[in-house]
Amino acid sequence: MQPLLVESLDQEGRGVARCEGKAIFIAGALPGESVEYSSYVRKPNFEFATLIRVLKPSAQRCAPRCPFFGKCGGCSLQHMDARAQVAVKQRVLEDNLRHIGKVEAEQILPAIHGPQWGYRHRARLSARYVQKKGGTLIGFREKRSSFVTDMTSCEIMPPHVSALLKPLRDTLARLSIRERVPQVEVAVGDETTVLVLRILQPLAPQDGELLREFAGRHAVRIYLQPRGPDSAQPFCPAMDADLYYALPEFDLKIHFGPTDFTQINYAMNRVLVRRALTLLDPQPGDCVGDMFCGLGNFALAIARRGALVVGVEGSAALIARAAANAAANGLGATADFHALDLFKIESARLAALGRFDRMLIDPPRDGAIELVKALGERAPARIVYVSCNPATLARDAAVLAHTRGYRLSGAGVVNMFPHTSHVESIAVFDKD
Repeated sequence: MQPLLVESLDQEGRGVARCEGKAIFIAGALPGESVEYSSYVRKPNFEFATLIRVLKPSAQRCAPRCPFFGKCGGCSLQHMDARAQVAVKQRVLEDNLRHIGKVEAEQILPAIHGPQWGYRHRARLSARYVQKKGGTLIGFREKRSSFVTDMTSCEIMPPHVSALLKPLRDTLARLSIRERVPQVEVAVGDETTVLVLRILQPLAPQDGELLREFAGRHAVRIYLQPRGPDSAQPFCPAMDADLYYALPEFDLKIHFGPTDFTQINYAMNRVLVRRALTLLDPQPGDCVGDMFCGLGNFALAIARRGALVVGVEGSAALIARAAANAAANGLGATADFHALDLFKIESARLAALGRFDRMLIDPPRDGAIELVKALGERAPARIVYVSCNPATLARDAAVLAHTRGYRLSGAGVVNMFPHTSHVESIAVFDKD
């Protein structure tokens, strides 16, 4: 098999080369490299392949910091210089806007980036007792596999969490229900760390003693989750953990539950909120809509600036948490929250929320297509859209630009997940 020249990266961080008109997607290869590869999926128009050997390395290639990189599915780009990762993500964003949305930003916003390591404050790890491996494995899934990576550390999680992996493996392996603990969710606040153990049958008395000993020795709190996320309850200590992260620039503390959705990178989130508020530019007395508001991450910062904010979110539990956060931060009078399914929103229901001078949209990966379609004559003059999926952002941008009278004033990437192919971005739309 002749070597191939890698031309670019795809949205999964794989090198893209071409052989006789067929696209070859090569995991671990970088643009500009000459490589040998081995295909594991062959289709008429493309192949998926693994890297065998780099014949001519890219200047952007670097040594991965994690000893489990390449096998663990948690990261895909540790072999690429961090600055180059940001440039690749910016190109992915622009390509999606151009090809899917048929729009181009009037201004490319400066990329937001920050700590490369130890940033991941939330993680859902698989657990599995494997007798031939000598105990319980805890980690991310292996690439292209349902197997749990045999890992004893993680470079993208905070050092104190990484240091917990080996003793936690040893403790879970000693439980009587060790084969009935399939998942460990990690939630790190500014002052507290919680481990949520998914259990498929009740603990035996001796199991409880083992977990209490572990929690005391490592200064963590343990929750047990017998069913869905809402069933998670504190086990030791037997009281709710005070989990929160701070937004010091806005004098805010955002409290959350161990299984609530939050941004995983707190340092980057602080910069993202600042950028979003600068772009949104809410004025005292403005009425601002925060769509998909979650815990109030953006809404409370908007309210702190003196604007009236209406937060909308599909989860009633998150809405209750957002309202509690508003009250705890002294913003209950200027922040109003509503539980409403924004994936099924219609123009009349959106209009019933009132007129918004400005709007912030921060949807999950599916985007906000029904919301942007529902914008009518009373649509806000400016929209700031925070996206975790450039493809759905581009799709929604097409609706805003081509049917709702907006122009894409600016767009840029936020490197919320270093060493992964995940592209977070922020875009600004202004009414013509």
